Amino acid sequence: MPEVTIKIGGREFEVACQPGEEQYLQSAAKMLDDEAQVMADQIGRMPEARMLLMAGLMLADRTASIEDKVTEVEAQLTKRDAEISALKTAASTAEPQRIEVPVVPQTVTDTLAEMAARAEAMAAELEEKTAP
Repeated sequence: MPEVTIKIGGREFEVACQPGEEQYLQSAAKMLDDEAQVMADQIGRMPEARMLLMAGLMLADRTASIEDKVTEVEAQLTKRDAEISALKTAASTAEPQRIEVPVVPQTVTDTLAEMAARAEAMAAELEEKTAP
């Protein structure tokens, strides 16, 4: 088991870890050291056990806050997934809506109706003139 020396709050500690986890341990120790440094700057020197306890509690508080946010985001994603699934189901079972679009523009229809009315008027006039 590898032994790693970590530094927290200006103090060095020898810690054992699983092979390959040295980098994770160093990263975790850095976070703990950062919290301990904030406390040391605000409070000053304190006993080792208290420093580690307070720094650990501060990290735990931050972690709990992040976990709450993750839970909230997961709930939102679950809700959206359900909405998307419902929309997909509705879309797959719905009959397509029939929409009819006139092929001949209305102006052409109006013009043809006017021409037909003129032709009928001319035919009627012609019949009058040719009638005995």
